[in-house]
Amino acid sequence: MAGSHAEAALKLEFHHINYVSKDVDALHKFYVDILKMDDIAPQNFPRTDATDKTGYDGHIKFATEGSMQMHLAEQDFDVAARNGRHINPVERGHIAFRTDDIEAFKAHLSANGIEYADYGTAFAAEWHQIFFYDPEGNIIEVHQQVV
Repeated sequence: MAGSHAEAALKLEFHHINYVSKDVDALHKFYVDILKMDDIAPQNFPRTDATDKTGYDGHIKFATEGSMQMHLAEQDFDVAARNGRHINPVERGHIAFRTDDIEAFKAHLSANGIEYADYGTAFAAEWHQIFFYDPEGNIIEVHQQVV
């Protein structure tokens, strides 16, 4: 039903673009110095401690132009295997959206036959994150703030 409350709960807000790199500092310097984006302190993004079986402890820097964020992360080909998931969000990067109802969004994906990898708070202490593929194989993150 168009305009229903359920559809309104699934409205997403574009949040960030994640690029991966072997040299995060050089990539960050490019976005800050050349594109004149503002640095965002990493302390604004509390991370979950990584172990040998969960999480991600790669180098990350952040920048913004005021409304959209860039998350610049060290490439890691083993994150999915280490976390027991089928999607690796730091193999080649992703785009991210924020929702206020991650459970409803997961149900929406399932109802549409779209598989997703639920990382919960394995990467970010304050975000419940899921990742899935678009029809072209691009990785999409949807997360809900959990603080």
